[in-house]
Amino acid sequence: MPNKNITLLALSQALTSSGASMLVFVGGITGSQIAPTPVLATLPVSLMIVGAALSTIPTALLLGRTGRRRGYMLGSGLGVLAALLAALAVHAGNFALFCTAALLIGAGMAFVLQYRFGAAESVAEEKSGQAVSTVLLGGIAAGYLGPEIARRTVGLFGLESFSAAFLILAGLYAIAMALQYTLDEIVPRQQTFDQPPRPLRQVVVQRTYLAAVMAGMVGYAVMSFIMTATPLHMHSMQGFSLADTAWVIQSHIIAMYLPSLVTGALIARLGLGRVMAVGVVCLLATVAIALVNPHLLGYWSALVLLGVGWNFLFVSGTVLLTHTYRPAERFKAQAINDFTVSSIQACASLAAGSVLFAANWRTLLLLNLPALLAMSVVIFWSWKQLQNPLDGHTL
Repeated sequence: MPNKNITLLALSQALTSSGASMLVFVGGITGSQIAPTPVLATLPVSLMIVGAALSTIPTALLLGRTGRRRGYMLGSGLGVLAALLAALAVHAGNFALFCTAALLIGAGMAFVLQYRFGAAESVAEEKSGQAVSTVLLGGIAAGYLGPEIARRTVGLFGLESFSAAFLILAGLYAIAMALQYTLDEIVPRQQTFDQPPRPLRQVVVQRTYLAAVMAGMVGYAVMSFIMTATPLHMHSMQGFSLADTAWVIQSHIIAMYLPSLVTGALIARLGLGRVMAVGVVCLLATVAIALVNPHLLGYWSALVLLGVGWNFLFVSGTVLLTHTYRPAERFKAQAINDFTVSSIQACASLAAGSVLFAANWRTLLLLNLPALLAMSVVIFWSWKQLQNPLDGHTL
């Protein structure tokens, strides 16, 4: 898509999302080495998601005051600080400081979550699905960069464990900030802009709004619950090598974003409802494969399907969300959505380590089924509106 802002946001997505992919890969491993108890091993990964959840509403409101360009730069600057703290924490073996850094990386991710809305607002309405998908393609590079930098820089510069990786990550955030400085300020589409904002309650009770939020909630909850536990289960409990574990996580994160090459086109051709349904089927297949195949290929297949299922639910939910509010309502509507989704994701991630140690891998997988059943019910309940999102409400 020949659009300056879309290109810059996709590049920013690649650089800044590397922090999340790196922390997903090394967080549980590092936690198991420096945490006071093994039960807390996945806490840094969970705190990253908690940081995103706590920051979603303040971030959206801040962007409403500063504009997207300056706000995105502030988020990248926060990432620089967080990465430097993480490097220091790992080198010193300070678990509390590492958790603080993870929380700040999550706070920075709240700004990254807003890239997709900036993309949707940079193009005509009928191209919003493709714009969102294009920006999310940056996650392909992030899925490779984060774990690969961590894997290849262990002990670099004579530093402890993954310290050097986080120093390099700080540089990636700084590059992203420089790119964002060149963004054109993003102004929302002017249609209906002369209409006053409605009460927030009127926006969030729409069937289409609820379906959009539910798609994000289920996609992120299932993905986070399984993804957070996988590196710890594979490497620390099942004895798979660091290289094998990195390959699975890299493949998963790439699979989260690679479908974006076609997701926008699929939405245009099949409709939001069908794309959401395929996402649910992929997540059900994830659970099934992970239950029956404990070998490396089983983990790989399950985590790839986990990424694809997340992509279909997340992108279709984002596109649907943009049809539920007027331009004057966008920041508050987006904030409620991202806060709800991130909060559920944080709860899932926080529970992952405890469930894995207190119960087992099989139980962790089966606990995802109620959420997937609920998403199936919502798709059925909203089928007509999902196929024609503009018919379900009046802007």
